[in-house]
Order: sequence, then structure tokens, then C-alpha cells
Amino acid sequence: MVVTIDETCCVLCGLCTGVCPPNALELTPQKLEVLPHCTECGWCVPFCPVGAISGARPRAGRRPGRP
Repeated sequence: MVVTIDETCCVLCGLCTGVCPPNALELTPQKLEVLPHCTECGWCVPFCPVGAISGARPRAGRRPGRP
């Protein structure tokens, strides 16, 4: 799956950028962008207050990068 941002919903709050383990989200004053090194871990999905991030699902009970 590919992580996508619904630009019509995104409020540019930046919550997702603070929790992204590989720092693969870039926030500018105009938009949020998924960078090429995104691992699609889904860690950002539940942190979006408006549901603008899709395409990845977090693993229940596990943090990305941990067994």
C-alpha cells in the first residue's frame, strides 16, 4: 500500500510528522508530503485528527521497528 494524504482534509497540524519513525513526512506551510523513504509502517495514521492519511495500517500493539 502507498501512504497518501488527502489534501482536502489535511489541516497541516503536523502531529503525524512528530511520530513518523523514519521522518518520511514533510510539512510545509502549503502541504504535507510523503517522502520516498516512507516505510508505510502506518504509525502516522491514528495520529491524524481528521483522517487525512490513508494507505497504511498500524500493527496492533507494536511500535514500528520493534519485533
